[in-house]
Amino acid sequence: MSQSPILWYFADPLCSWCWGFAPVISAIRETYRDRVKVALMLGGLRPGTTDPVTPQFRDELLHHWHEVHDRSGQPFLFEGALPEGFVYDTEPPSRAVVAMGDLKPEATFPYFKAIQGAFYAEQLDVTRPEALVALAEGHGVDATAFLELFQSDAMREKTLRHFQMSRQAGVRSFPTVIMQDEAGPKLLTNGYRPFEELAPAIQSWLESRAR
Repeated sequence: MSQSPILWYFADPLCSWCWGFAPVISAIRETYRDRVKVALMLGGLRPGTTDPVTPQFRDELLHHWHEVHDRSGQPFLFEGALPEGFVYDTEPPSRAVVAMGDLKPEATFPYFKAIQGAFYAEQLDVTRPEALVALAEGHGVDATAFLELFQSDAMREKTLRHFQMSRQAGVRSFPTVIMQDEAGPKLLTNGYRPFEELAPAIQSWLESRAR
């Protein structure tokens, strides 16, 4: 029996290049929605970080953000970004996405994108539960149910499994997209590339399966 084609999207909600890639993955999902499933795998960019961002690290991050903005055109709010004391822990927003996947699977990608936009374009601290709950409510999810699931040990463990599976797949940077079918996995991209560059490879892959 042939395996249905799937695109694995390895990403982190607080990865700036993944924010740049947001319109690309949206275009992929829209263009090929009837031909391939796109699944989100949380990669774990900086999970469990406890030290606040240093001035030097802030400068490095902002340099990357400007690069992402220049290449992708995605909006960023630079002034006042990454304030003193901010802890760049990507586990809570990742866990929130996993929780959303359990409560309302069809909202997984929209919620992931909402977290990205809130962080980069609105400077919302999406490492905080109250921010993640408010964004979840915007996708029609009950706040109490979401918070209970978000804070559960089961979600912490499930999020950790996402991180582990990413490592086991050999993914070390984000965004990464891997195409998989009965022939096995095939790398589509490791890093940001515009949709126009990726579409021919996806099309070719899908056509080769139809022969």
